[in-house]
Amino acid sequence: MPDIELLTIGTELLLGLTLDTNSAELGRALAGAGFGVVRRTSVTDHPAAIGEAARAALGRTGLVVCTGGLGPTADDITKRVIADLFDMPLEFQPALWQGLVDRFSRFGRVPSEKNRSQAEVPRGATVLPNRWGTAPGLWLEGSVDGLTGDPQVAILLPGVPSEMRGLLHHEVLPRLARRAGDHVVRSRTVRTTGIPESSLAGRLGEIEAELAPLSLAYLPGVAGVDLRLTAWSLPAAEADARLAVGIRLLAERAGRWAYGEEDADLAELVLAAARRKGWRLVVAESCTGGGVGARLTNIAGSSDVFLGGIIAYDNQVKVEQLGVAPELIERHGAVSEAVARAMAVGVARLLRAEAAVAVTGIAGPGGGSTEKPVGLVCIGIAVAGSGEAHSHVFPGDRGEIRGRAAQTALSYLLQRLTPTPAELGALK
Repeated sequence: MPDIELLTIGTELLLGLTLDTNSAELGRALAGAGFGVVRRTSVTDHPAAIGEAARAALGRTGLVVCTGGLGPTADDITKRVIADLFDMPLEFQPALWQGLVDRFSRFGRVPSEKNRSQAEVPRGATVLPNRWGTAPGLWLEGSVDGLTGDPQVAILLPGVPSEMRGLLHHEVLPRLARRAGDHVVRSRTVRTTGIPESSLAGRLGEIEAELAPLSLAYLPGVAGVDLRLTAWSLPAAEADARLAVGIRLLAERAGRWAYGEEDADLAELVLAAARRKGWRLVVAESCTGGGVGARLTNIAGSSDVFLGGIIAYDNQVKVEQLGVAPELIERHGAVSEAVARAMAVGVARLLRAEAAVAVTGIAGPGGGSTEKPVGLVCIGIAVAGSGEAHSHVFPGDRGEIRGRAAQTALSYLLQRLTPTPAELGALK
């Protein structure tokens, strides 16, 4: 499997002003094309930094993809620095300049003299046409002074994500595919929620030996733990076959905590399950402040299932709007399973829905006690008139606790909306 390095260029990346999404896009695409991304480096817009990083990458692998620094301003120096490494002087290409003039004219504009630098190309380099912007990509192949081995290759792409993506998929990957052969690096993911990483690992057991030669990675986050399975440097057909078997095994072992694959959205699955039943959903939220409702309404088309909800942050709203008995709050406290259950039943009755979820908790940073610590969240579910409730103590800061609470609430709702094997058998 050919090795490749990534070099992202831009002072704004190091200052944290711009998120480096290009590296993630490149990593996924190059792995799928059969290349092993072995190192990723970010440097400032400084000639020495760019030159040193590019030379080091070419010395290690002979192949580097650079993004950024191809624009018309003074800090866009990538092309000149890399051209110097390859001893390819820049040459003005009238045809490229005319293309820029024509592009600007379509928008009623005229390119400035600064744009002329974008029509300069290292002598002998291959121009990668940019249909999405003004800076063409470049493919430089040759010998860098002081480096041995096969001719080195530097691929220069714009830093603008949409332009980089277009050039990568339409111009770069087809050229690289001829170098990689049939071997690929591919990954698939099982998504889980509601179970800690250590408990999930215990449930899976010594599964790594059964999955070999695939590798398994645990990726914990606010939404849950993703299980990423990767095939390294295998023929494409074999990689796909092994991943299909491995993904099924992971989902079986994870059991009810597994809810989907890849980019599956729990809210979307909840809506689909309710839609299959012909049911309508509502929410009653306290500590999440509308977070569950926001997750549901983020899904296009949710209005045919999701009716709305009540943000019952104050206890008086719980009592007056949701019908929670005052004595229930006095006896158990607002953060309790009894109140969460009553909130869910109350909002379902109020808004005339078949299913409801309610959340009440202590998101912090203050307000906790020994008996009820920060992170305690109670989730109520009401389905077809009957209610239940569950308690969790979530780790993290206020935002993480609220995020985990919304995710877990959706998870409970999905479980109640999804038929059990016994119910499926009865339908046959």
